Amino acid sequence: MTMGGFHEQMQKHFKHNCKSKDYGAHNAKVHSVAWSRDGRRLASGSYDQTACIFSLDRDKLTKDFVCKGHTDSVDQLCWSPQSSDIFATASGDKTVKLWDARTGKSVSTVSTKGENINICWRPNGKTLAVGNKEDLVTFIDARMLKAQAFQQFKVEVNEITWSNTNDQFFVTTGVGSVLVHSYPDMKLTHSLLGHTANCICIKFDPTGKYFATGSADAVVNIWDSNNLVAVKSLSRLDWPIRTISFSQDGRMLASASEDHFIDIANVETSEKIYQVPCDSPTFTVAWHPKFKLLAYACDDKDKYSSRDTGTVKLFGLPNE
Repeated sequence: MTMGGFHEQMQKHFKHNCKSKDYGAHNAKVHSVAWSRDGRRLASGSYDQTACIFSLDRDKLTKDFVCKGHTDSVDQLCWSPQSSDIFATASGDKTVKLWDARTGKSVSTVSTKGENINICWRPNGKTLAVGNKEDLVTFIDARMLKAQAFQQFKVEVNEITWSNTNDQFFVTTGVGSVLVHSYPDMKLTHSLLGHTANCICIKFDPTGKYFATGSADAVVNIWDSNNLVAVKSLSRLDWPIRTISFSQDGRMLASASEDHFIDIANVETSEKIYQVPCDSPTFTVAWHPKFKLLAYACDDKDKYSSRDTGTVKLFGLPNE
């Protein structure tokens, strides 16, 4: 399929499948949503100190469990790259918890040195990295569930991730740079300059060809993973980019901010494929690993009480 053909086909697809549905999940803001590797489950983490597990049946989400045990906000979560039954949560209560999605129970708790705000799993499943408010990154052996190394940064650390090849570790910083380290020795190999303000989020595309970064400068940069050069920029949003997600084939990129829409871009051409309308700022977006479905969560308030609605949303449903 030609690039033009792909673009038109996706625009046509979302013209007929542009419905979003809300699902009750939490009692407060939803910070993070993520799909299991097989796409059968969605997990969400919230300021209300819980995680929720949903199952997906065709295009319907059903809430299975509320995962209780943290004593502070669940700021980020990630699924095991090896098992669609296990996910990890990072919390302000100075712990990381691993959960079994079949039971909704915590199977392990790892104590850490500070209030945790971000977490990622190494693609080979062997290591977890968790970052805290003091810009300390703790590397946890995923089998022994013990901290194996620490890295203290002198700059503000936002999101962290490994490359798809497992041998590089990326950090987005408050000064706008992206720090690239060889892993596991954590030697700084590159400092990538592509943003003029705080670099907030980073994601690798599932094919490994690109990674994307989003910044407070309201720009999303798409980088070539091999030579670490920014090859494209998206600037349709006006507010700081809070969250980004690549589709499974790496051909679409969703990005969101305080703007009242989510931008869906064609990665190869950087053109807009679709805009998902929102009523409030978006905190988190995640493409489904198989279907053209996007999970997301916004800062929605109850119109009568102005309390957080705590809903998880699913976009890409048929218009009927």
